[in-house]
Order: sequence, then C-alpha cells, then structure tokens
Amino acid sequence: MPEVKTPDIRGINLNEPALFRLDNGIPVYIIDSGKQDLIRLELIFNAGYYVQSAPLQALTSGMMMKEGTSNYSSKEIAETVDHYGTYFETLIDQDTSCLCLYSLFKNLENVLPVLKEVVRNPVFPEEELSVFIAKNKQQFIIHSKKVEYQAKVNFNSNIFGYDHPYGRKADLKDFDLLNRDQIIDFYKTNYSSSNCKIFISGKSATDTLSLLNTHFGGDHWNINYDTNHNAIRQNPVTEKKQLIHKEDALQSAVRIGKPLFNKLHPDYSGLRVLMTILGGYFGSRLMTNIREDKGYTYGIGSGMVSLLNGGYMFISTETGIEHTSNTLKEIYYELDKLREEFVSPEELDLVKNYMLGEMLHNFDGPFDQADRYRSVVDYGLDFKYYRKSIDDIQKIEIYDLKQLAEKYLDPGSFYEVIAGKL
Repeated sequence: MPEVKTPDIRGINLNEPALFRLDNGIPVYIIDSGKQDLIRLELIFNAGYYVQSAPLQALTSGMMMKEGTSNYSSKEIAETVDHYGTYFETLIDQDTSCLCLYSLFKNLENVLPVLKEVVRNPVFPEEELSVFIAKNKQQFIIHSKKVEYQAKVNFNSNIFGYDHPYGRKADLKDFDLLNRDQIIDFYKTNYSSSNCKIFISGKSATDTLSLLNTHFGGDHWNINYDTNHNAIRQNPVTEKKQLIHKEDALQSAVRIGKPLFNKLHPDYSGLRVLMTILGGYFGSRLMTNIREDKGYTYGIGSGMVSLLNGGYMFISTETGIEHTSNTLKEIYYELDKLREEFVSPEELDLVKNYMLGEMLHNFDGPFDQADRYRSVVDYGLDFKYYRKSIDDIQKIEIYDLKQLAEKYLDPGSFYEVIAGKL
C-alpha cells in the first residue's frame, strides 16, 4: 500500500452556525463567511415523500409552487429571477423539501418578495399542473424501462416494505389519479411557518435577518401543519432475492443491501469505515476486484444511507449480462473476506486518510458547511457530531472492523435485486 500523509484534520473549521429566530419562531441558521458577494438561502420543510398520502404528492407540490402565485404568473417569476441573475431550485427527497435561492447580496431585497409569493401563496394553476403531470408521466415511462431504475425502486420496496413511505413506488396510473385538490392539501398541510427552517450562508449573511423577518417572520402562515408524524413500522418482504427479467437487456443492474439504522446509532461511524473499504472510493476492494482485475463493470460502489426514520446499506453496480453471475460471486467473496480476515493496518490507514481528507473537503466554504449542518440538525445534532465522527475514524482498529463485519455482513441477511438477466 502506498504511504499517504494524514490530513491535518485539526485545522477543520467547525464553528457552529449562529442561530436566530424570526418573530413567528422560524429558526434561522446563519453561516456568515466567504469571499464572494453571494448568498444562498434555503427554506427547508419536512415535506418529503415520507409524509405524502398518495404517490407523487410531495414532488408535484414542491415543484409546482413556482408555477404561479396569487400575484405572479410562472413567466413573471422566471423573468424576475433571470433579471436579477439569481438561481432558484426545488429539491425533494425522502424526508424534506428544500426551496433554494442563490443571489448576489445586493439583489436579495428584489427577489425575496417573489420567493415569499412562491412559498406562501402558490395557486397551482390547472393548466400548468396538467403540463407538469404529462411531462413527468412521459419521463417516468422512459425511466421505468431502465434496469438501474428498476433495481433501485424495487430494492427500496423490498427492504422497507411496499406500503412503507420509503418503499412505496409510483405506478403509471398514479399520474392519472393525481389532482389539484391533493396537491393543495399537501401544500397546506406541510408548508407552514411551524414546519420551516431557514439556512442562509455566504458573505454578509447576517445582514439578511431584517429582510427575512419582513417576508417570512411577521405572522404565522399555513397553520394546518400536523406535527404528529410518527415513525411507521418497516415491513421488509420475505423473499430476499428478486430477479426482474428483461429479455432485451444488454446490462444487468445489481443492488444488494439491507435495512439498518441512521446516523444516531453507535455503530454508524464504524460501518461507514467498513463500507468505504468495501466500495466507497476508487481504490476500494470492490473496484479493485470487479472493475480493475475482472473488468466486469465500469463502476461499483457501496455506502450507507441515513434517513430520519431509518437507514440502509447498499452495494450497487451495472454489468454486462454475461458477467452478472460472476459479479454477484465476487461481491459475496469480498463480503466473506471482510468477515473472515482482518483488514491490514496499511489498508485501514489509507482509508482513514481518504475519509478524513474527504471530510476536510466537505467543509470547504460556507455552502458546504451549511450542507453538513443541514444533514444533522433534524436529528437533534450539531457540529459535535462531526467532531465525534473524526474521533471515531481516527480511533477505529482492525479488530473493531472485523467485529462489525461479523455482525452486519452476513450474506443471509442481505436483500438482492437484479434487473436484467442472470
């Protein structure tokens, strides 16, 4: 193994964001740093797929908010954003919805009234909604034919259960069943001042507080928000292996893994190290064996996913149909090897250095720091989590890794989905 210099992780900037509250109680997390006169404003709502009552509700509601409001048409919103050189996007995931605006500080007061309208007064016009549904229905038809998509959505359904919010998958008929009333109901239930966090990062970010309070803090809005989102019991399927046969497939998508826990669990940091050794960087065991030595794939990886109400580990790749069986064989070979043999101290040191270097990179600048804080605050954590993660990575030993492998990498506990040919 080549010698790698240990990154000076002590120099990482882990200053906690300043926390303020608007007059209506909305928390505002501020990271005021950077050299460019650029601000990123994020409004975060717990309005992801987990809380929707019907497929497509969360995505459609979040994406349609900027398609027309009480005082602005979709064209006027787009023209205003473009005129002031700002960039606006909506990001929806399993747990949250994020309305994100990038703007020069000097232009923020001109675009915040539009953002306020988008967040507080969307009207979900019927014509734009029909166009959005038709467009996404066509994209769904295209994506659903891809083996990578089929492997991913069926894997999630298998490990969480088909009726669980993290496992529920959309069907073509869901596009036809979706209607404006459902979208409005989801919006009114989930986009409220009591379900909002604001993150603002960049140079002069603190100077935005008065503007934010004017547009978002003067009163309570959408008071219908239901705070009782209880954890829903996972119900994984009984059959752990699934083949989705595609007669015309040239490649097979492979997804292997298991339901686990999120970053609050004491074994999470150690398992991240183990999964990085397995397939978390270019020199990992899976990449070295299956890509470099065997040439079965262009890429293969493994990782951990932390969700607010659960989590899982996974191994993912695509391979030519003639290599599907051998790829599976080599994946399980590497899993067995981690359970049966100690990782060498040299390999562990290399991976520690890689992970610590990545952590340094992930805190490089105010936007990255805001991303890192966002990823822990909903768990009731702060930057102390990363300080502990650094400590956990530095202290973990080969004996700890073997214990974790024996505990969590039993092949009989893994779910396996292959879309293509076996």
